[in-house]
Amino acid sequence: MTIGAWVLAGAALAASPEAFVADVWVAQREGRPTLFVDGQPAPPFAYMSYLGKPAYYREVAEAGVHLYCLPAYLGDRGINSRSGIGPFRPAIWLGEGQYDFTRLGEDFAELLAADPQARAVVRLHMDAPSWWEAAHPEACTLLDNGETLRQCFASPLWREDTTEALRACIAWLADSPYAAHVAGIHVAAGMTEEWYYHYGKRYVNRNPVRTEAFRAWLQARYPSDAALQQAWGDAAVRRETAELADISGADAGPGWRDPEASRRIIDTFRFHSEVMADAIAHFCRVVKEASGGRLLTGAFYGYHYFVGDPRMGHFALGRLLDCPDLDYLSSPNAYRRELGEDWPPMVAVGSVQAHGKLWLTENDTRTFKTTLLRDQAPEICPEGYYDGGVWLGPESADDSAALLQKNAARMLAGGYGGWWFDMWGGWFSDPRLLAVIRRTQDLGREDLAGPSDAALRPEIAVVVDEELSFLDRSYGGGVESIHGNRYPLAKSGAPYALYLRSDLDLAVGEGYRAVWVLGPPRLTPEEQARLEAFRGRGGATLWTHPEGSELRLPGAEPQTLPGKLQWTPKELRAVWRDAGVHVYLEADDVLYAGRGWIGVHTVDGGERALALPETFGDTPRVRDAFRDCELAVRDRRVVLTLPPRSTTLVRVIR
Repeated sequence: MTIGAWVLAGAALAASPEAFVADVWVAQREGRPTLFVDGQPAPPFAYMSYLGKPAYYREVAEAGVHLYCLPAYLGDRGINSRSGIGPFRPAIWLGEGQYDFTRLGEDFAELLAADPQARAVVRLHMDAPSWWEAAHPEACTLLDNGETLRQCFASPLWREDTTEALRACIAWLADSPYAAHVAGIHVAAGMTEEWYYHYGKRYVNRNPVRTEAFRAWLQARYPSDAALQQAWGDAAVRRETAELADISGADAGPGWRDPEASRRIIDTFRFHSEVMADAIAHFCRVVKEASGGRLLTGAFYGYHYFVGDPRMGHFALGRLLDCPDLDYLSSPNAYRRELGEDWPPMVAVGSVQAHGKLWLTENDTRTFKTTLLRDQAPEICPEGYYDGGVWLGPESADDSAALLQKNAARMLAGGYGGWWFDMWGGWFSDPRLLAVIRRTQDLGREDLAGPSDAALRPEIAVVVDEELSFLDRSYGGGVESIHGNRYPLAKSGAPYALYLRSDLDLAVGEGYRAVWVLGPPRLTPEEQARLEAFRGRGGATLWTHPEGSELRLPGAEPQTLPGKLQWTPKELRAVWRDAGVHVYLEADDVLYAGRGWIGVHTVDGGERALALPETFGDTPRVRDAFRDCELAVRDRRVVLTLPPRSTTLVRVIR
């Protein structure tokens, strides 16, 4: 079949799932979700570029990376409806039942010519094409002025038609010469492919389909009109006639909503997010069904640890984690992209992993080689966008290498993976940077071959409420005043695991000495009982909420700290020490520890004493992982000489 012949009618496409080799999957191994390739555990590291070129593919293949993400688009518009960026690829979905896979075939051909061992996850952006929006305004977001703005995510018609298009894509892949190299489908939609709602006029959507879906949601949630009336404090409301609350932001202001008096808007926000989570689950199920279970599925979702605006739709992660068809989840690192700061994932990764899902971070790390979109693809770059601020990389190769090493240290210590996102192409095209990618791949293999014990397991559990934003009248500022503690946390000298509030049982489980409940204004009697039982076993608890903090240390009187929302690294170290938590480092450097890895990222540099836990005995073996040399250990202490603006990673072996 020639590339030019790949314009086919959807009805003529029938999936042959046995064509997919099924040699890439995710399964539990030694207590964590693990990527398997060719039947063997493999480092979960990949490469992606929107503007990939064979030269870049060859570079990363030579660095040992053979897993890729390839972009593909059902529609003919860019990923950001706010900036007006153009599409990175031609549209696949040309009309009712009509598809053109020419460019997808070309992308696979280019990739395999550069790396015959390649396997690729297709990142498929499923926003509706412009022709579909024009043909089906009844299934699109409807603004106050009568205009439409892409699909309505609550529309059954959008879901049905997109399902047909997704199945057509999978059928074509199965029938293509590249079927054996297809590893999975990353289902994507919404703003920046990340399942955000598109920016409308203050997130207005007047489509009656959305209201109908909300009423059906209320029917499922409330057993009777009386139950809804009691919850909303409105004797006149009925499930079949209820209206969504106004989430335009007209009510924005300082302070917090009362949870009991704000049930209508809370329900609106909850429905708003569950629509997105349910759509992801639906399309993952379609991929599994159409591929006979042979393709990986994943998505971006659940950015509650960084995004504070509930209108973005990212606050139903706990619901999505129950999806049996989802293999992995992703987010970029948090966008405080400074040297000397942690760049954590935007999600409670501890909960993701505990529910059997692989976590893959998108390392869209700018480097001294970073180019601007206007220089690489001026025809799609809107004026005034993508040319400053976060889009600029550091000036030096040394700084760039330190940032990539920090990405590597976090992934290895956290027991997860990610992809190197070479966004506009060439960002890593330098021997020093490729050496970091190569070394990370080698260390990933070493990690999989290492001991299976939970060496350097965190003793701190941090618990966040993904629905905290529903109560924030400022639409994000209040949440950030609390969740902003993610930055001092990383410098407090001890690692932590992050869980959803719905997984509190895991946070008070065996091995943790301190639990920080970060955000909820109130705790249920059941939650209070679990925390009390944890304290009864000698654990310490810290609860930070909109009014302040409450600290309870073993053998001490409770401390109430009105207005105490932000904590410094030094203050947290004192809490950890009093709680019996092992503190590795006394300096305010970023620290990662887990699975036998300890990473230290610093701006100032200098001599540091790294203290190892007693569990390693008196004479553990310690190796500098990036320099590949042994380090001296005395009394379980390793003296490190850290260069300024650097990342050091050590491997500790019993």
